[in-house]
Amino acid sequence: MKTIFSFALILILGTTAVSAQELALVRDNDLFGYINKSGEYVIQPQFEKADSFSGKLAAAMKDKKWGFINTSGEWVIQPQYDRVKAFNSGYAVVLENDQWKYINAQNETLNTPATDKVYDFDNGVAVIRNGEKIGLINTDGKTILEPKYDEIKGFNNGHAKFKNGETWGLLNTKGEVVVPADYEEVGDFSKNGIWARKGESFGVLINGTFTPISGVDKIWDFTNDSPLTYARSNKKMGFINGKGEWVIQPAYDKVRAFNAGLAPVNEGKEWGFINEKGEKVIETKYRDAEIFSDNGLAPVKEKKLWGFVDKNGKLVIPMEYDISVGMFGFLQSGSEKGFIDGLARVKKNKQWGFINESGQVVGKWYQNAEAFVDTSK
Repeated sequence: MKTIFSFALILILGTTAVSAQELALVRDNDLFGYINKSGEYVIQPQFEKADSFSGKLAAAMKDKKWGFINTSGEWVIQPQYDRVKAFNSGYAVVLENDQWKYINAQNETLNTPATDKVYDFDNGVAVIRNGEKIGLINTDGKTILEPKYDEIKGFNNGHAKFKNGETWGLLNTKGEVVVPADYEEVGDFSKNGIWARKGESFGVLINGTFTPISGVDKIWDFTNDSPLTYARSNKKMGFINGKGEWVIQPAYDKVRAFNAGLAPVNEGKEWGFINEKGEKVIETKYRDAEIFSDNGLAPVKEKKLWGFVDKNGKLVIPMEYDISVGMFGFLQSGSEKGFIDGLARVKKNKQWGFINESGQVVGKWYQNAEAFVDTSK
């Protein structure tokens, strides 16, 4: 009995490992295909155009029409549409005969209320428009928020900014108001803090109450990765916490977000890194610097090329690359510079590819390469 159970467990774990496959869209010899994280082709380059996977399906073109393929490269939805967008929340927006509509993975059309414009689903909801006002529908095609607001931005952490008249607030995916539209500006929702502007004053929301911070003229969004975000006062930048307290006084010309305990800071024309106590850990000597990845490596730039340093400031990958985010004009949400899950997307000699933490090229170089996507979601 124990042997049977062990075999079943191994089978389950093996199935999970297979289902968690990550694929990257690449362009080679003017055709698009997909590679895995070992640099092997899972789907050979064969498509005129293609997009990154959005979950288990990816948009691809054949004979000037768009359809959707699975991770084996098989057509799940035959190429029949003039334009398509990525799947989100189980639905994709497609254009057929000059009409936009929603389809699911079985190519079935979702019936929805009348709308002046068809918007992508996001976090299980989509915007509908009636004249100048907008509301929300769910994935059943049912209205959960009647069109009454002037604007609703994209959802982050299950919340979206909405505009009512000339002021902004936050609502959740049920269409419920979480932060009333009482502010000239409001930040994205984060468990670590929310900033807002009321009149000319910038501050943070503490238990729903606006708390201004004296002298601040801009605050950037909190993320869920750090309890600190950056703010500007008298043309200098530092870091505040969710209570609106200066943790690191504004002393820098530019800064970027904390991750892995360090943040890039700029003094004059040079960049370095500080820790969350405000102590300089890596001297300001680089022409540019991006945030640290979770693996403890960060891109730094000298002259025109980038390399990677560790948290001690040691250059572990030489300055010989270019780095960027989106290549094909359909930048994926959440795309980052630097290492993601052990690989970094880089450019060298006008070609794109992936390097590992030792600086070794994984697979080969391509005309273009997009970020890896988890196809199990």
